[in-house]
Formats: sequence, C-alpha cells, structure tokens
Amino acid sequence: MINYIGVDDHKIDLFEGQYIVEHGMSYNSYVIMDDLICVLDTVDYNFKDEWLANLKKVLNGREPNYLVVHHMEMDHSANIEAFLNTYKNAKVVASIGAFNMMKNLFENDFVSRRIVVKDNDKLELGHHTLTFFTAPLVHWPEVIFSYESSTKSLFSADAFGKFGALDYEDKDGWACEARRYYFGIVSKFGLNVQNVLKKLSNLEIKTIYPLHGPILKENISYYLNKYDIWSKYEPEDKGVTICYTSVYGNTLKAVQLLKEELEKKKEKVALFDLARSDNAEAIEDAFRYDRLVLATTTYNGDIFPFMKTFIATLEEHNYQNRKVALIENGMWAPNANKIMKEKLSNLKNIEIVQSVTIKGALNAVSKSQIKELALLLSR
Repeated sequence: MINYIGVDDHKIDLFEGQYIVEHGMSYNSYVIMDDLICVLDTVDYNFKDEWLANLKKVLNGREPNYLVVHHMEMDHSANIEAFLNTYKNAKVVASIGAFNMMKNLFENDFVSRRIVVKDNDKLELGHHTLTFFTAPLVHWPEVIFSYESSTKSLFSADAFGKFGALDYEDKDGWACEARRYYFGIVSKFGLNVQNVLKKLSNLEIKTIYPLHGPILKENISYYLNKYDIWSKYEPEDKGVTICYTSVYGNTLKAVQLLKEELEKKKEKVALFDLARSDNAEAIEDAFRYDRLVLATTTYNGDIFPFMKTFIATLEEHNYQNRKVALIENGMWAPNANKIMKEKLSNLKNIEIVQSVTIKGALNAVSKSQIKELALLLSR
C-alpha cells in the first residue's frame, strides 16, 4: 500500500525565491507499507513536526526500513537527518550525488547507513519492488526516479509537478500551473528530460507520484505527451505571445492594435506588459505558442531593462524553434530592433519574420506596418 504523508505550505509567497505561488505549494512524501517499509522523500524543514507526525500515524507502531531520496533540493531533503535520528535502524537509499550533497547539507553523508543506487538497481520490499533510474539534471544532477512494479507507479521527483497546494482546487486543471512550473524550473534541461523519458518508455505507468502537486492517476499518456512536447521545445498550441514595454503608452497602443488585428484573424493572443506581468507567466506562454512578438523602446542606447531581462530569461531557458517579430520605438535614434536581433541570435532556430519601427507615436505608415505584420503572422 502506498500512503501520502506530505504537507501543504500556505505561507510561502515565492517558490525558489522567484515564482509567485498565490495558492501555496505542496511538498509530497510517500510511504510504501510492506514486509519492509519504505519512506519516499521528506519535506521542507518548516514542516518537520507535521511530517513526522503524519509518518508516525501511518506507521502505526512499526519502524521504517528505508528512506529513498529522489532529489536533494531542500524542500524535499531538509528532514533526512531528523528522520534518521528518529528511526535509528533505517537506511538511506539515494544516488552517490545525493550523498555528496548530504555531506554539504548535514556535514554527514551517512556512510554506515547508506545504499547507493544507479540505473536499474532494485529495492525489494516484499510485494513491492522499486527499480531506480538516474535522471541527471531533471533538474538537479543527483536526481533519481523510481518505478514500483506491482502497482505500476512512477515516483518522478520534481518532474510532473505543479504549483499550488493540494487543498486548493485549481479550476484551470493540471496543465496551466504545471506548464509554468516546467518552463520556469526544468526547461533548460530538455535533452535530459528526453533521455529519462526514453528510459521510461517501456514501462507501463498507471500512477505518477511527483514531489509537488497532485498524484496523477488517469490518462497518463496525456502527462507524458506534454513533457515530450515541452522537452523538445516544440510549440504546444497555435497562437501569438506579445511581450512589450512601454514608457509613455505609444508602444502599448502599437501592440494593442496588433492584438486587435490578430484577433480579427481568429488568432489566439497572449499579451504581457513585462514591467507589470509575472515574468514566469510570460515565459510560459512564449514557450506554449508558436509565434512571439517583442516590442520595446530604445533606452539609453540599449533596450528597456524589463525587455533585456526577458530575453536573457529566454536564453537561460533554452528558447528555440519559434517565429519572432520585433517592434521598436525610438523618438530620435531607434536601436532596439538591432539589439534584440543580436541577443536572439544566441538562440537556436529562431526566425525573425518582420521588424517594425515607430518613431515616438503611431502614424499612418506605422499603423499600416502593424496591420501588415498581423497579416504576415497569421499566414
């Protein structure tokens, strides 16, 4: 039997110090009850007492034999030492990379109590058997997944996770916050995700147990397919993401006109003011849709700071395989398009389909160019 012993965090405002989590976060932990008892991961240190109480209740007087550590990020690993101090005979199962990190975190790598695992190693519990798969850089280098054969369950570390506490009913379903989570945290490592998906391809998976977000029990192919698309950097949907900065409102008028023209052509449009929007939401939709428009001002001979940050984030997250259009605004010496092109040249398979220049305010010529851009993007 697999039991849930995780916790919900409603006090957190920024996950990993940067991602807005309006509806909190879950830190998931599980227990397999069998002839031998296996605990899978701990939780954030702030929830040590609640987690140990959850574990004690499930154990019902028995003692755990193993703690499997899939991932050493501190929201999952912080209570390893507390667990081992509580259950003196339990052993820790993890990758060698995880044990090296334990030395850093606890000044102890638990040599006398550790079991190091690698690809295809097994842990027999009785009726349940765990098979381990290394998953380096999904999204830390020490990560392992495990597969329980009798229940056909995958324990996927941070993969297939999403933002939000479990006691919050997400009206948008799994994909929206899972997508923002993936492209914020994992997207740099698409090749590594592809490699681990190949390792899992011959397994029959009926349930996915991630370290964040809900347990996934139905339509497993849907979740696997999303990760396949995302990790290949392929567009998920047809649509245009428009990201802009505007100082006095003229660039805003330009992108509003573009949005109106695109919507007349039945295009899906996501519009983001980079000075005010959640940057992670803008990144999410830039990856979700197949076309991107960047509109900004020339500022101190460069591009506006929020746009500079956004393009740097695209590069950091390995953005690729998209059509991109550029709009610049400069009263006397517009230079933004040139700079944006230079920055985008660092990205793989980016096609610049058009560039538009506005000198201060929209006029008949630039309005016509915006309409032509909408026509070009909708072809």
